[in-house]
Order: sequence, then structure tokens, then C-alpha cells
Amino acid sequence: MFTGIITGVGRIAALHDLGSSLDHGKRLTIEAPPGYLDDVGLGDSIALNGACMTVTSLDLPQQHFTIDISAESLARTTGLAQTGYRLNLEKALRAHDRLGGHIVSGHVDGVGRVTRFAQVGESWELRVMAPPELGKYLAYKGSITVNGVSLTVNSVLDSADGCEFSINLIPHTVQNTSLGQLTDSSPVNLEIDTVARYVERMLGAGQITLKETA
Repeated sequence: MFTGIITGVGRIAALHDLGSSLDHGKRLTIEAPPGYLDDVGLGDSIALNGACMTVTSLDLPQQHFTIDISAESLARTTGLAQTGYRLNLEKALRAHDRLGGHIVSGHVDGVGRVTRFAQVGESWELRVMAPPELGKYLAYKGSITVNGVSLTVNSVLDSADGCEFSINLIPHTVQNTSLGQLTDSSPVNLEIDTVARYVERMLGAGQITLKETA
């Protein structure tokens, strides 16, 4: 479990294939900020750009750790298969931590595409086109996770191509996460609000029951 509050920015230092076919995943070596791994142990969960991964090895002198990612996860996320790519890092939530963002599971629901990233005044406007199936979960002033960052939706616009939503990024967020490297057409990992997910399920389950008993 996570909160979407980024605690560090890392970098993919190396990639290694775990097999010879497309059915095999990859082992990623991640370079973390100085001191970031001091309280991390083998088997701990760390979210990489919003995707929950398990630490499989640690190299504290080099400030490196590795994770193994399956072919399925690679196919359903973005930004986890490119050497040198900067990643948002968040350690798993502890019971006594502050919930500064919103409840985040670390399970990517879909990949969106940046349609606009531009400075407006002292802040930046980020617009993202989400896949059509995620549009029903997006709401004005609701929560969305973009590359692991907990953000507030400022507007939504449905179309045949999907649901475009806009977000305002303050300078602190741009400077302390990897979102500042985004450009128009950049792909981004999206996770919808957990509450919205359960509301949709409850409403849908009720409709099915009514149809079956009719």
C-alpha cells in the first residue's frame, strides 16, 4: 500500500533479460538517491513510477537495488524497460505514516498519453488522455495517480478517444519527481482511485442481480 507521495527519484542503471523469449521478463538494477536504501530490506515493496515491485537484492555501497518484472507487467506499464530512465520511487506505507496523498495500491490500471505539458504562471498544466475504460473513474476534484504521484483532477473531457483530464502541478512536484521530464505524447502509468473502483463494482453488481431476477 502507498500514498502517491514520492520519496525519491531513481534511475534504471541496467536491464537484464530473464530469458530468451518475449514470455520472459527483465531484471532491473535501480540507482537510488544517497541514503534511500538505509531502511530497506530484501523483500520490501517499492513503487516504481506507480508499479509495486519487490526488492530482490541490495548493494548499499553503490546505492543500487534490483527488482524482477514479468513480461505481463512490462506489457501493461510504461517506463520500466529503458536504461537511464528516471523513476519516481515510493516505499510502502507503514501503519504509523501520514496519509499525505490518497490510498494507492501500486497496481497500474492503464497507460495514458500526455496531450499537453506547459507552464502556466508559476505552475504547470498537465493534460493526459486516459483509455476509454478508465473515464468512468475520473471526476472533478477526484484523485488519480500519474507515474506514482497522487494528484487532483481539475477537469475531465470525454471523447471517442478516451477521457482527457487536466492537472495543475506546483513547482515542488515538478522539481522533486520525474514528472518534469514529460513531453507531449509521453506515455504515463495511471492508477484510478480505489474508492471509485469499489463504487463502480457495487453499482455494477446490483444491476446484474436485478437483471438475473427479472
